[in-house]
Amino acid sequence: MAKLVGYARVSTEDQEVALQRDALQTAGCRPEWIFVDKVSGARTQRPGLDACLGALEAGDTLVVWRLDRLGRSMPHLVVLIQDLLGKGIAFRSLCDGAIDTTSASGELIFHIFSALAQFERRLIQERTKAGLTAARTRGRKGGRRPMTSDDPRVKTAQRMYAGRALSVKQICKTLAISRATFYRYLAVAAGPGSP
Repeated sequence: MAKLVGYARVSTEDQEVALQRDALQTAGCRPEWIFVDKVSGARTQRPGLDACLGALEAGDTLVVWRLDRLGRSMPHLVVLIQDLLGKGIAFRSLCDGAIDTTSASGELIFHIFSALAQFERRLIQERTKAGLTAARTRGRKGGRRPMTSDDPRVKTAQRMYAGRALSVKQICKTLAISRATFYRYLAVAAGPGSP
């Protein structure tokens, strides 16, 4: 049987979720089908959202108080809602009345949002390409600057390795670098043409 599943989020433990919970219950979500997170929206790990998405089935409707409670960004929100729609799950935002994919006009508004998000992504890609092209014409190359044997990080790694007091694992932990980075430092210290 189709159900209304609610999701509420506040950014910190100090904030109260009661306003959102009350609005979701008024909209028809039963208390046991309301999932809550008390984390920043920028965080990728949200156990409440994961549980909420896991509880949704085809025919259900995900209900949120406002759009910003669900997605980290517009592109993330669009991908999330498109994924739900692909699974036969509707979406409704209570304070953003036009966003209700259970109605034809709400679905149209969502598709407009989706097109705007795609447009934003394309603009960012075009600006990035134009910036790289402009930098190349001025003689600048992208990427990291080449590391030299005079770099303090290279010298430190080489000294620690030559001292033989620590294992490679201990040196990597002390310098907070990966094993690959450590060996890259040693290769730079050895100079070109070394094995």
